[in-house]
Amino acid sequence: MQISPASDPLRRSTSLRKALPRLEAVLFDWAGTTVDHGCMAPVASFLEVFRRRGVAITVAEARGPMGTHKRTHIELLTRTDSVAEKWRAVHGREATAADVEAMFAEFVPLQIACLEERAQPIDGCVETVRLLRERGLKIGSTTGFTREMMDVLLPAARRLGYAPDVTVTASDVPAGRPYPFMCLKNVIDLGVSSVGVCVKVDDTIAGIQEGQNAGMWTVGVVLTGNELGLTKEGLAALHPTLRAQLGAEARARFQRAGAHYVIDGIADLIPCIDDIEARRARGERP
Repeated sequence: MQISPASDPLRRSTSLRKALPRLEAVLFDWAGTTVDHGCMAPVASFLEVFRRRGVAITVAEARGPMGTHKRTHIELLTRTDSVAEKWRAVHGREATAADVEAMFAEFVPLQIACLEERAQPIDGCVETVRLLRERGLKIGSTTGFTREMMDVLLPAARRLGYAPDVTVTASDVPAGRPYPFMCLKNVIDLGVSSVGVCVKVDDTIAGIQEGQNAGMWTVGVVLTGNELGLTKEGLAALHPTLRAQLGAEARARFQRAGAHYVIDGIADLIPCIDDIEARRARGERP
């Protein structure tokens, strides 16, 4: 287990600060953070909608904008230099808004069809959520999936032991990540006192930015999520040296993005919560 608190000048000169209220809620992402080890469900669907248009995007390209609203994700892919070049080579023009809308319309049923089979909670998820609730913390969630998609994933995950108190989707708010709206709606729906008593946990850079823009503590998840993009079995099969190298590179990306903490997976979250509580007792804010 590795937990990396970011360097923070607020750790210095806190003797005159008053203790702040204790944490009240933890907001989790879904695929790659709490369920679907490796964030696998969306990738095949993105590959397929581009393949149908003769454009062969790579898995790495497909993962680039992960965490955003799925329509936005498709739009951002068409603007990625490498994908845009492939598109022009096939179609002789840039992708249009109509192309994006058509691909998103095809993406939705493809995504819905595979969500139930990817609902398995990641190791440590159910136990960690239980421990958080025993501390009196509320459990919220945000996702780049739409409400229609979550209508499939939510009951499937519930049957397997994971059910947050609140789930806000990208289609429930004016704009998804990196905008803070899903986090802010969680604050309202959970009835917590402020954004500063919330922790946002996510395996995507966009999700960390979402939490930052909402004024929350943020925790990046490295090994189980989109940054490595490996199933549980695929991760276990990696040579330890390569696993450590890839993990360090992903950890650095989260730290550059400003995550307050970086962990391997949700099973490592509780020590972060302890440290945040200690920092709040010293008067520190996110």
